[in-house]
Parts: sequence; C-alpha cells; structure tokens
Amino acid sequence: MALIEIRNFSFTYAGEDKRLLKDISLLVEEGEMVLLCGPTGCGKTTLLRQMKKEIAPIGTRSGSIYFDQKEMDSIPSVITAKEIGIVFQDPENQIVTSTVWHELAFSLENFGYSTFDIRKKVAEMASFFGIEAWLNLSIHELSGGQKQLVNLASVLLLQPRVLLLDEPTAQLDPIAAREFLQMIHRINQEFNTTIVIIEHRLEEVFPIVDRVVILEDGKIKLQGTPQQVIKQIDKNDAYFQYLPEITKLFLISDENWLLQDQVPITVREGRKWLSKQNDRHFPKGVQGNLLINKKEVTGTSILECKDVFFQYDRSGKMVLEGVQYGMTKGMFSAIIGGNGAGKSTLLKILAGIENPRRGKVLIEGHPLHKMKVRERYNKIGYLSQNPLALFTQDTVKEELTVAEELVDGKRSTNALAEAIEFFGLERALHKHPYDLSGGERQKLALASVLLKNPEILLIDEPTKGLDPILKLDVGNLLKELQRKGISILMVTHDIEFAAKYADHCSLLFAGSIVAEGTAKEMFSDNYFYTTAINRLVRGDLPQALNYEDVLKAWDAVGCY
Repeated sequence: MALIEIRNFSFTYAGEDKRLLKDISLLVEEGEMVLLCGPTGCGKTTLLRQMKKEIAPIGTRSGSIYFDQKEMDSIPSVITAKEIGIVFQDPENQIVTSTVWHELAFSLENFGYSTFDIRKKVAEMASFFGIEAWLNLSIHELSGGQKQLVNLASVLLLQPRVLLLDEPTAQLDPIAAREFLQMIHRINQEFNTTIVIIEHRLEEVFPIVDRVVILEDGKIKLQGTPQQVIKQIDKNDAYFQYLPEITKLFLISDENWLLQDQVPITVREGRKWLSKQNDRHFPKGVQGNLLINKKEVTGTSILECKDVFFQYDRSGKMVLEGVQYGMTKGMFSAIIGGNGAGKSTLLKILAGIENPRRGKVLIEGHPLHKMKVRERYNKIGYLSQNPLALFTQDTVKEELTVAEELVDGKRSTNALAEAIEFFGLERALHKHPYDLSGGERQKLALASVLLKNPEILLIDEPTKGLDPILKLDVGNLLKELQRKGISILMVTHDIEFAAKYADHCSLLFAGSIVAEGTAKEMFSDNYFYTTAINRLVRGDLPQALNYEDVLKAWDAVGCY
C-alpha cells in the first residue's frame, strides 16, 4: 500500500509562466527507500518539498498528493510535522539552538513532551547514534558530518513514518558521507522508515535503495529498481554518467550484459564478475605490471604559504598549524581531507580573505598582503563553499553582468552569452539568486567567478549540488582553463572528481599537510580516500582510478 501517492501533479512557481513539474505520478510504498535524481534544475527539490506541506513552495498546483490515503492538505499540521521529517543539504540551515542536548530536545519540547520523556528519548537516541559524548558540546564545536548526524537524530526523535533527505551528504567528506548513508540504510531496514532521498553520490546510494526515479525537465524520465533502470540506459545515453563507475566498466566491456540477471554495482559484485573472466582481462604474466602512466608534477610555485598558523578566536584552538603548501603554476591541484581539517580556511588564506596569525603567503614570490586589493581581485578568482555569500544583485542576469563589468569596467557580450549558455542559466536569468536550487546556485557562482578570467582560480567544493552530467562538463571546462594557462586549486570531498581531473593532490589532516603527490600516487591503495574502481582492480592495476584507466590498460594488452 502506498504511503505517499502523487497523482498527475503539476507545479508552477509564483510569478513564473512555465511549469516546473509536469503531470508527475509517483507511488512510494511504506518501508521503501527511493532515490530521486536528474539534471540540476529538473525539479527534484521542488518535488521533495511538496511531500511536506509545511515547507512546500508557493505557486500554482494541479493534481493531488496523498499521505496514508488522505489528501495532504486535509491532514492537520500537527500530524504531518511529526510523521514526515526532512533533513536539508546544509546542516547549518536546520540547527536552531546552541548545544547538542538542546537541539535534540527542541522538537520534543515543541510537541509538549514531559521532561522525563524528553530525557528518556534523547538518551535512547544518543545511544543509538553513538553521540553520548557530544551532548554537552556547543554546536559550533562539531564538524559538518557531526552536525548532520545531530539533525538526523533530532528528526528521528519524533519517530516519523517518512524521512525526506535533500542531498544530505553534499558537504560531508567521503568517510562521514559513507557513515551517514549507512545510518540511513540501517534506519530504513530496522524501523521500516520510508525514505525519499535526493543524492548525487550515486556510487554509495545505488546499492542501498529499492527504487530509482530519474526526473528530466519536470517529468519522470525513468523509474524502477536499480537493476531495471541500469538496463534502460544505453552506454551512449546521457544518463550513462549517472551510473556507478563499476557499472559503467561492466556495461562497456561486456557485450552480453543484457543477458545477465544482475549487473555489478558494488565492489564485491564487480570482483565476482572479474574473477570469472580474469584470464581475458588480466592475461597470465601481466598481473601487477599494468601500471597507468603517471604525470609528473613539476614547475614553480605561483601561490604558496610558509609555516602558516591560524585560529579564528585568539583564545580558541589552532585551525592551521605550520602549514607548508605550494601551488604549482599551470597545474590543477586539489586539497582533500575530513570535515573540520581546515581546508576552507587554508583556501581563504591563500585568497587573502583571512590573514595568518603566523607565517606568510606569497604570490609569485611577493607577500600577498602587500598587493593592492584591486590587483589581487583581478588576479585571483575565489569561490567559497557557500555561493550565497557571493551574490549581491536581485536577478541572475544582473549578477553575471556585474561580475563581468568588475573586470575592466566594460561589458563583453560574447563572454556573458557563452557563460549563460554553458551553464544552462537561460531560464533562470530573471530569478533572484536566492530562489535558485542548490545546483543552480553553484552554476551561477562558478559562472560569476570565471567571467573574471583570473590567473589563479581557488574554488571550494565546485561540484557540490551538480548532477553527474554537469559535473563532467565542469571538469572539462576546468581542464580547458588549465590548458589556457590558469592555475587551479580546489578543495573537494569529491574523490572521484579529484582523481579524474586533478594533477596534484594534498591531504590536510588536523591543520597540517600530511601527504601529497600526483592524483594516482595519492589515491592508489587507500582504504577510504580512493575510488570504487581502485578498490575493484587494485590487485592488477594499482594506479587505475576510473573506468577509463582500466579500459586503457586492457586495450594496451589487447584484452579489450
């Protein structure tokens, strides 16, 4: 029996002429875990918010949405607020109190639970999540992953029947993201909680969901079990990019894949498949010798910091401790690390937004702090983790126009038009930046920074909120900018993206750079900070990081 039923639902935002959602019909069974995915701006978040009437956007609706066989609008808010929970993309947007204990108790207090019941429920939930040691901590002491766990625990304290998740791992490092998704899966399995999740970490989500729903231009394009959806996608289809890397490798290399009952999705399934045809893909005598050629990273430093220490509060702990880092001219570099390691802080210091407490930052050998603000602005393009901090205008078009004019005081129509077309912002030009989806905000922020045509590009989480197809486009764009001579440094939690596009990677841990090298050196043989493909074939191809690397190696020995 469907717990949520959407019948011929269409939606148009207030002030808009074009429908964003078009005749959507969808059943979500009780206890089911459903993945919503699709291109940025296709209506995923809008559809998800329609399932919780308290946060449903304002606009013109047609069709019906039912919860537990009752029309959603007819159900008292006191019931839907308790039985339908939601966790947002940004942990900060959901936290309302100053300590973990108060945050967990907040929703229970609002529903009038007694002090005894609140203490009992909070203690039970804290034990389930293993967060007893956090209860008396201030919220600002927590990492992004810890804050998101607190948000999840706070929602679950009301024992909702439905849990809605809008890209909950977007700001989490790979380890925290994996732990969060495993917790979601456990909740679904142990409590039969119905879950609808929007997520771009498809490597982690495909194996644990019951159904995949792909939206395109406000309509349902494909839906079914993960296996059913995979078999509806051709290797030449644009949605091929939505599939896990192991699945892509299988579909390209096995001509008879349509005859298979199960297509590999996980590392375990992939290894079973490879073990049955190992002689074909790894002929005897070449196992272990198929190393992928690595690109040496050489050159002079264009931006560097020497022995940098930093703390936000003089009485607080050090965020950065003696960081030594050099950004090589003309290279595409990446900094990875866990939440709270200091990555974003280091990027701000390299951009001149924050000044180190000790140590120095040099640009082409000269102190950064002595450079005039205008000169630094034209030379360094910086995109923060929160794109909203960049926006100052009332419409997307005004935002892009101002970004362009700030470079040399005049407009360049071609550059502006090209940016709008590349990032697919034509339909959003009249909107306020704050009214955009998370992915659209990220596209606008990237376009605004790139219009400056900087010599050095510093970007914090450039792939956050982007669908796999646009992520591929952005990666190719950044490589093209690199070929034009722009030096790029990104901070990212997206290991697959860094492994595919970055030349050089550094690991920041506890405020210091603890390891660095080429992408293949950094990600080979790691347990967590590596790709699914590397885990799959590391015994035979230790430095293969994506399916293209594997196909290239197989082609070299004539087995593909």
